[in-house]
Amino acid sequence: MYPKLIQIGPITIWSFGVMMALAFITTSWLLQRELRRRGIDDNAAGWITIAAIVGGIVGAKLFWAFEHFDEFSQAPLRSLFTGAGLTWYGGLILGAIAVILTIKAMGKPFLQVADSIGPLIALGYAIGRMGCFLSGDGDYGPPSNLPWAMSFEHGTVPPHLNPAIQKLLGTTDVPPDIRVHPTPLYEIAMSLPIFFFLWSRRRRYEGMPGFLFGMYMVLGGCERFIAEFWRLTPKTPFGLTVPQTFSLAMIAGGAIFIWYAKSKKAQIRKARGRR
Repeated sequence: MYPKLIQIGPITIWSFGVMMALAFITTSWLLQRELRRRGIDDNAAGWITIAAIVGGIVGAKLFWAFEHFDEFSQAPLRSLFTGAGLTWYGGLILGAIAVILTIKAMGKPFLQVADSIGPLIALGYAIGRMGCFLSGDGDYGPPSNLPWAMSFEHGTVPPHLNPAIQKLLGTTDVPPDIRVHPTPLYEIAMSLPIFFFLWSRRRRYEGMPGFLFGMYMVLGGCERFIAEFWRLTPKTPFGLTVPQTFSLAMIAGGAIFIWYAKSKKAQIRKARGRR
């Protein structure tokens, strides 16, 4: 793996940071184009992206610190300012709140903007997961003998030093070259088709505000729920991981958006039929 792309003296360019930057730049550019196409002020794209960056990263860090308080308390500054240690649902929650408040503060039509954002979240997520893959930051899965299993021994969090792997195998004497599921690649393989599917249908559902975003929530929730079966996340007493629980909430929320969009369109059709 390649946690460090370039190092010139004291300056280090990390692969995770590069992919995160690429994710935000790409999605911001596409959002600007999509808002312009929909007749919405495309300057909003920049502010929405900033809100997503700040809210997403702060939320991911705060939730991680809460979940791993012992590790965080030993080196709080290093934990907060490293590329590792990000909790997905923490970034999702705080990032979503920041984006919603930004859209409302700018007075933009929420559902139309949300429909523009939905497919791009899947794309940004896929690009970000490539950063996790290149850096080997611990998002890989359990040991595997499958042909495509990989060793992340030079990653930011090598599997043989990962407490979750050691606990799973019941020993601290784990071979440095142990091969594990490359879970970030699985997530990329699921997220990219979601993006292309939604992006190709954005014009078709333009007359149903909220529908496209609801579709993303359902598909994105299903993607993460499935991916958790190849991750090292501890399970709750209910047999699911915390991200799987949030995934079910995403799916339910997406279903509500879809129902609302369909019912609203049905009401409009019914009102027109009475005229």
